[in-house]
Amino acid sequence: MYKLVTYKFSDLYEMSSGISSKPEQAGHGSPFLSFSTVFKDHFLPEDLPDLMDISEVEKCKYSILEGDIFLTRTSETLDELGMSSVAVRNYEVASYSGFLKRLRPTQKDITYHKFMAFYLRSDLFRKTMNNNAIMTLRASLNEQIFSYLDLILPPYDEQKKIGDFLYAINKKIELNNKINAELEGMAKLIYDYWFVQFEFPSEASAKDGFPDENKPNSAKASIGKPYKSSGGKMVYNEELKREIPEGWEVKELSEIESNIITGKTPSTKVDENFNGDIPFICIGDVRGNMHITSTELSLTELGASTQKNKFIPNGAICVTCIASPGLVAFATENSQTNQQLNTVVCENKENEYFLYFYLKDYFKFAKAKTGNTFANMNKGDFSSIVVIKPKNEILKKFSTLLKPTIENILSNSIQNQQLSTLRDWLLPMLMNGQVSVKGAYDKMEEVELGVAAEGEGEYK
Repeated sequence: MYKLVTYKFSDLYEMSSGISSKPEQAGHGSPFLSFSTVFKDHFLPEDLPDLMDISEVEKCKYSILEGDIFLTRTSETLDELGMSSVAVRNYEVASYSGFLKRLRPTQKDITYHKFMAFYLRSDLFRKTMNNNAIMTLRASLNEQIFSYLDLILPPYDEQKKIGDFLYAINKKIELNNKINAELEGMAKLIYDYWFVQFEFPSEASAKDGFPDENKPNSAKASIGKPYKSSGGKMVYNEELKREIPEGWEVKELSEIESNIITGKTPSTKVDENFNGDIPFICIGDVRGNMHITSTELSLTELGASTQKNKFIPNGAICVTCIASPGLVAFATENSQTNQQLNTVVCENKENEYFLYFYLKDYFKFAKAKTGNTFANMNKGDFSSIVVIKPKNEILKKFSTLLKPTIENILSNSIQNQQLSTLRDWLLPMLMNGQVSVKGAYDKMEEVELGVAAEGEGEYK
């Protein structure tokens, strides 16, 4: 058993502010670390997505080196203040935003950067940050707050074991996300080929729709004849001002699936309405996911019972229609949503995958209507979205074709949710020596094998 030691954060790291740039510098030049990139994850990405045109002197002054910690410096709310991300390599000629603070270690044997990445996002440190933050018109991290912050750390060797283990979990999550992105991209490619280019296999079984991975133009490869390019009859549709395959229809969304539910939030004045077992889906839970496997908020039976007609089932298509219109994802449990989402409950299950991609495309290309403050689409507008309706036999083939891919994406997403929960549960246990790193690896293997964790401190 080891002893935890308390340090002053400012004794172990030197704080520096980022570059104050002008709009004309952005979008070209050298790699640039932004507020949003730091906010997203424990670690900086391999390649920084933004660019900034800076001088040679600025490249040196605002450098990014392995072990550097970046904290969000200012925000509208305390929850977004001091969110951290750690560099696990040197970034040549990169710089960072003035909305960030860089913390560069002044020692080499007290803190281990991969451990710090998880420690600084833990509930323990977040509470310390919030307790010391100053709220004026905006929350702001400054030298004074920094000087108040304490770090409660295990020995360096233990930090290294813990940090490397938690980093391995993160890499597994990243790999699953990459696989899911590729799988969804493949599914989207097939959707585009069938329902945008109208090259669905007209004389093929469902399996014939699979792309041939050995051919360069794999999305077009099919044993069956592609409909349009093989002379399939096209007819002009006056409403769409374009040709569509003969026998296809154009209908409003509510004519295809009539069960459309607009969410609602139970009274927030009643504490007993929240923190139960019923997922309560909000915009943040939909963002970036094909499947909603976890939610930040939940409802009790009492809270959900106040709006029994707002329940949505597994497989329902959740669509954000206020503030950030056009985020689309599948519910995976019996859930409720807030009023910023409309949900399509498909009575015809063969519509699910088609409508998922159709609605994503609709919001991508159509101009959303705007309200006084936020872009928004009410239930009436949402229900009247014009949808091309293929023949049922084509939808059935498409659904059968995509089902293994979509289920694979769901499986990876569930594993990621379990790994994230395990990671967050293990951190304080590892810090206090209640769980060994070897035991932690065993828990990780259980998740990867799909074995439910048992025993004391179950993380589910």
